[in-house]
Amino acid sequence: MATVTVSEAVGHPVPFAELLGLEVTERGAGSARAELALRPEHMNSWDVAHGGVVMTLADVDPAVAARTLDASASGAITVGMNLTFIGTGKGRLIADARCLRYGASLAFCEGEIRDGDSTLVTKAVGTFNVRRGKGR
Repeated sequence: MATVTVSEAVGHPVPFAELLGLEVTERGAGSARAELALRPEHMNSWDVAHGGVVMTLADVDPAVAARTLDASASGAITVGMNLTFIGTGKGRLIADARCLRYGASLAFCEGEIRDGDSTLVTKAVGTFNVRRGKGR
């Protein structure tokens, strides 16, 4: 699969993901991979990835994964997320997510983020409300 923007992956604009520069490099069958080349404005005062940047990637990637299970899904809205920071991220962040259970309206997903050196940065578990049809 070719690398696409988050907006291209979900079929409508996601301005914040575009601002950060998130890219979806793989998606399908309940899984997704998203990547982010860290820039100076993504860093905190310790010169590692800011927690908000990491959390955004941990939020977006599983939502993309959940949407791959239903072509009529028009959105996946975060209901809850538990995220644990395990390490610091430098260089490039790589997020891998998979959908654990996909119900009538909720998707339960997990993911992890590693940096370019394969250092584990975070683990996350999230619940998403999947919207179907034309409305988001």
